Amino acid sequence: MDIGIDARELLGYTTGIGRYLANLCQKWADSTRGKTHRFTLYFPRKPEAGDRLPPLLSANSGQFRTKVVPGSTGSWWEQVTLPPAVNSVKPDVFFSPAYSAPLRVKCPIVVTIPDVSFVARPEWFRWKEGLRRRYLASRAVSRADRILTISNFSKSEIVNWLNVQPERITVIPLAADDYLASANSPEDQEPLILFVGSIFTRRHLPWLLSAFTRVLTQAPEARLAVIGSNRTYPFEHLGQLSKALGIDDRVSIDGWVDDKRLTSFYGRARVFAFLSEYEGFGLPPLEALAAGQSLVVLDTEVAREVYGEAAIYAVPGDLDSIANAIITGLNSTSQAVDHVIDRYSWKRTAELTLDVIESAAV
Repeated sequence: MDIGIDARELLGYTTGIGRYLANLCQKWADSTRGKTHRFTLYFPRKPEAGDRLPPLLSANSGQFRTKVVPGSTGSWWEQVTLPPAVNSVKPDVFFSPAYSAPLRVKCPIVVTIPDVSFVARPEWFRWKEGLRRRYLASRAVSRADRILTISNFSKSEIVNWLNVQPERITVIPLAADDYLASANSPEDQEPLILFVGSIFTRRHLPWLLSAFTRVLTQAPEARLAVIGSNRTYPFEHLGQLSKALGIDDRVSIDGWVDDKRLTSFYGRARVFAFLSEYEGFGLPPLEALAAGQSLVVLDTEVAREVYGEAAIYAVPGDLDSIANAIITGLNSTSQAVDHVIDRYSWKRTAELTLDVIESAAV
């Protein structure tokens, strides 16, 4: 079977979607079943050193190939530039891993909709971006032969907000990268609180910074590291807030780090704090659990579904509750981690995803 894939998310600094697609491709490359298919990864530019998959592309024997369709990485490329290139080779199915799909391709489509925050909470998005996302997602789910999402919570949101019949949606959860288990060294842990992920308004970094001031009254040796590209709207000036709170000497803020440095942070941190009120799944906290950190999250439906008894839960907006949860995490080891981590596997995720892709092509 010939499977086309929109692979834009593998270029540059990969975030959650890029890690999702990279792991799927790697597991398909490793599996006997995956080797019965040919995968064509469509890019708007040639992958380079530093992008996510060049070793995979050079190591396999024709299973994966790249097709460069020159253009930008935006919606014009997806909707106008890409479809003629896909239609010229007539794949059996096309997989789009990130919220939308090229509507004019002539083969069956499988699309992953991780969440619908742009519909449920439009105030978190610039109006043009929100409008574009809502339009393309609604058209994609109407056009798609199969729809994937990553949690039962997200499935219910897609049903409610995009008016999709539940039987059209398959839930396939994410997993933590295997290499993170090697970062689990309790003897190397410091009183370090870590946040990793794109910085969105819904993830409430100002709450974390403000709660951290209260943590310092009981754990003056603690530090806070924030890692992620700031994509908040309205824009949140975290550096200015840190300085205004008088904690800038205890806080580091980095836009992006490579996997080697990220592994080091995961290995040294004792607590991972992820104060998001809306996620489709929330991959970074699961990665933190795999790396042996205590996990502090807000008490939300999706957090209870994904992390279960392994997390320490805080009340949204309650700075004392958040600070107390972090202090609890600093003074204890993570709970029930193996039981939770064992629920998730990239191998199983890749197999289940391939099930859906194959069924769409029938």
